[in-house]
Amino acid sequence: MSAPAAKVSKKELNSNHDGADETSEKEQQEAIEHIDEVQNEIDRLNEQASEEILKVEQKYNKLRQPFFQKRSELIAKIPNFWVTTFVNHPQVSALLGEEDEEALHYLTRVEVTEFEDIKSGYRIDFYFDENPYFENKVLSKEFHLNESGDPSSKSTEIKWKSGKDLTKRSSQTQNKASRKRQHEEPESFFTWFTDHSDAGADELGE
Repeated sequence: MSAPAAKVSKKELNSNHDGADETSEKEQQEAIEHIDEVQNEIDRLNEQASEEILKVEQKYNKLRQPFFQKRSELIAKIPNFWVTTFVNHPQVSALLGEEDEEALHYLTRVEVTEFEDIKSGYRIDFYFDENPYFENKVLSKEFHLNESGDPSSKSTEIKWKSGKDLTKRSSQTQNKASRKRQHEEPESFFTWFTDHSDAGADELGE
């Protein structure tokens, strides 16, 4: 018969268990520290990748410019291209009243320009022929991100001709209408130029 198994005291069992816990906790703490180190390396590589991607975007933005220019020249040969585009665009068309459409018949060119560093924002320029609504030849709206990532926007002040301010006309029309009609009445497209309330979620700008 084999020798009886050596008896192990309860105290010894508890001692061994505590030792295992201490080793486990120590290993866990070391693992957490290593995770931090690895994550720092990942963050460093991500930052490096962002810088290199930005350089590539800047390079290709410059290469695209002649093609954007050529496309703009071709579009200019198509009568009412931009007003037709806006009328058929889901976000823009929701803002268009009849007089907005009339004003947009004078829109000849739309250009989007990203700022040099790309990260800080972009500008949209709308070029107009001489028209009965406002004096401006160009209406612009800019979207900015500051260093802390907070969005903001600013735009051209529209110099309306006498009695032709479509944003006020839209408001007056709504005030006279019934509540149901007021809800259905679209804002003027041109109110977008004065709305800077939520630059970070400007669907029309996007």
